[in-house]
Amino acid sequence: MKIDKQHLLNYSILIPYLILSVVGLIMIYSTTSALQVQNGRNPFQLLLSQAGYWVLSLIAIAIIYRMKLSFLRRPGLIYVTLIVNGFLLVISHFFEAVNGAHGWIRLGPKGIIGLQPAEYLKLLIIWYLAHQFAKIQGDIHKYDYQALTKGRWIPDKLNDWRVVSLLSLGLVASLPDLGNAVIVALIMMIMITSSGIGYRWFSTALIGLVSVSALLLGSIRVLGVEVVAKIPLFGYIARRFAAYFNPFENATESGLQLTNSYYAMSNGGWFGLGLGNSIEKNGYLPEAHTDFAFSIVIEELGFFGASLILGLLFFLMLRIIVVGIRARSPFNAMMSFGVAGMLLVQTFVNIGGIAGLIPATGVTFPFISQGGNSLLIISIGIAFVLNIDASEKRELIQEEIERTMV
Repeated sequence: MKIDKQHLLNYSILIPYLILSVVGLIMIYSTTSALQVQNGRNPFQLLLSQAGYWVLSLIAIAIIYRMKLSFLRRPGLIYVTLIVNGFLLVISHFFEAVNGAHGWIRLGPKGIIGLQPAEYLKLLIIWYLAHQFAKIQGDIHKYDYQALTKGRWIPDKLNDWRVVSLLSLGLVASLPDLGNAVIVALIMMIMITSSGIGYRWFSTALIGLVSVSALLLGSIRVLGVEVVAKIPLFGYIARRFAAYFNPFENATESGLQLTNSYYAMSNGGWFGLGLGNSIEKNGYLPEAHTDFAFSIVIEELGFFGASLILGLLFFLMLRIIVVGIRARSPFNAMMSFGVAGMLLVQTFVNIGGIAGLIPATGVTFPFISQGGNSLLIISIGIAFVLNIDASEKRELIQEEIERTMV
């Protein structure tokens, strides 16, 4: 008896995804329309662009959901996709820099089609590491972390997962794209932790990461951001550190974004100024529709409105984690944990940046920020999880039917 997957769709994941996508479209119009009118452009231009990516995302979800998981686990498909994305990361160096980073590939008339390979790497590295670690689950249970290193701290083969991962991370950092490099590194840590190794390794890595970050920030604080500015390609990072340490001292230059982000959140208060009534989006807060979109959400919808959006986003993450916990296949479990981790890391890195808890990284807020590539890759991740959940349910039902027929 064949069971159709369309009857096993997880609506506790799909419905929050749809709601967040629609809320995102509303906020994108709110954050972009005023300036578009001031610049003599179509107020719906960026909204229509994002809506186009959302339609493409829905098509991708429908296609991926109906695929067999065995096809999505084919090594050839994973490796080819990863290699193509690596090639695109290299090619992006030859395109015009945006906010100091060569992260975009512009195609078509007037660069109407934009590809951001670093965004796609987030999901690709989850896909790749889930495949690699799923193959050696028996060894991991027996030898713990040594199974991942094969007894060698220094890899001896180019196709070692450590070489592939660090090379991918290096390509993103070379753009230079600090925000996405940080997210990719954190995703790698999540994937290694979810591979089945002992938790003491995660604790050690986390302590090491926090220590190195504190040492780095402390050194820059003592020596001055000029030290970072002298490093080739990383001058823009120095400006972000200057804004992080003293945003109000550089309120008209490097601290412009962060100070106006503070003003926006202060304006919002508990209940906000009302949808569309933001002051800061009218030319005061640069990147109000991308990196600092959530600041405008707080200004217009207030603490309560922003909390509802965050609550729905965290509910979506929890439902994805539940799929991973229930999964019997190691690959399925790690894919689910990776997608949830990607959303979690991106959310916290963005909020940390707009609140001044960490240096601004240029990372978009999931669903809310204007960014078609970000929405598409999140949607593909959601499609993977929906497929995994339905496939796992179908296997359980078929096994139960076979047992009852015996």
